[in-house]
Amino acid sequence: MDKTLVHRRKGFTPLPIKDGLNPTRVRTPEANITAWDFLSAVISAQRHRHPHDDAAALQARFDSGEVVLRDQTQLRPESVLRQDEDVFFYRMPAPEIPVPYDIPVLYEDEHILIADKPPFMATMPRARHIVQTATVQLRRMTGNSELAPAHRLDRLTSGILLFTKHREVRGAYQTLFAEKKVSKTYQAIAKYRRFPTPLQWSSHLTKNPGEIQGRIGDGPPNAFTTLASVERIDNAPYEKLHGHLPELGIYTLNPTTGKTHQLRLHMWQAGVPILGDPVYPEIFPEEAEDMRIPMHLTATRIEFTDPLSEKPREFESALPLYTHRLIDFQ
Repeated sequence: MDKTLVHRRKGFTPLPIKDGLNPTRVRTPEANITAWDFLSAVISAQRHRHPHDDAAALQARFDSGEVVLRDQTQLRPESVLRQDEDVFFYRMPAPEIPVPYDIPVLYEDEHILIADKPPFMATMPRARHIVQTATVQLRRMTGNSELAPAHRLDRLTSGILLFTKHREVRGAYQTLFAEKKVSKTYQAIAKYRRFPTPLQWSSHLTKNPGEIQGRIGDGPPNAFTTLASVERIDNAPYEKLHGHLPELGIYTLNPTTGKTHQLRLHMWQAGVPILGDPVYPEIFPEEAEDMRIPMHLTATRIEFTDPLSEKPREFESALPLYTHRLIDFQ
């Protein structure tokens, strides 16, 4: 195949995935800057920077041929770049606090892998969460660098996460979620309150980049959740984690849209914020996070018609709602 056509292919990167991590792409803001000066500035500006990512580490990238253009041209430190050129290299992730939970694989075939994502583990690398993410951890566990999620769960949400195992089928499964052809069930723990069920919650939700909380505002509804049931539960397991609590209930939720923090906002709006939620109603300081105490929201079930076999599929989480197995937690 013509090299030009290859590097224009959707999803193509000129460097392979390495140790579970995709290469980073950065674009030059101006012309006539050397590759060394450009990447030095990029690395220095990283908010979450590894303390060892210094000049020697940058030189090692150049020496190993791991700084390239989109057409796979290898750059040298003195290479002069044009404006709006894409440069690819491997980021050195800053140290992260290990997530003290495992990530069980519930099902696997030739096309997909179903995992039970634990709390405190983001779906994909982002910001300060790079290695301690479901995608990177599962790529390392399985040895499959093409593993990619077909959808996402919030970092604090637990439960069912579907991954595709190779690029050729990725679009088919991602389209299922994008076109809302997957039936999703979540369960949340919160203060018990009697609601007539089934009950639909609908709101106009927005969330601005960089802001921690989403907003419920005026405008036509763009987020819809069905409260399927509410049942009282035993407080004892939760009080071991949280101390004394009001009477608790388990809320079964079926969202038909997937806005950021949708279920957390709808529970808060209904007067029953999710137990352990560090954002609603009050934002807890980042440094106060305790990974021994999860937010009690779990994606418990998904159902869909398989886009390849056209057969009905359903998967259910094996995670209990109030406890997860700790791994060498310090």
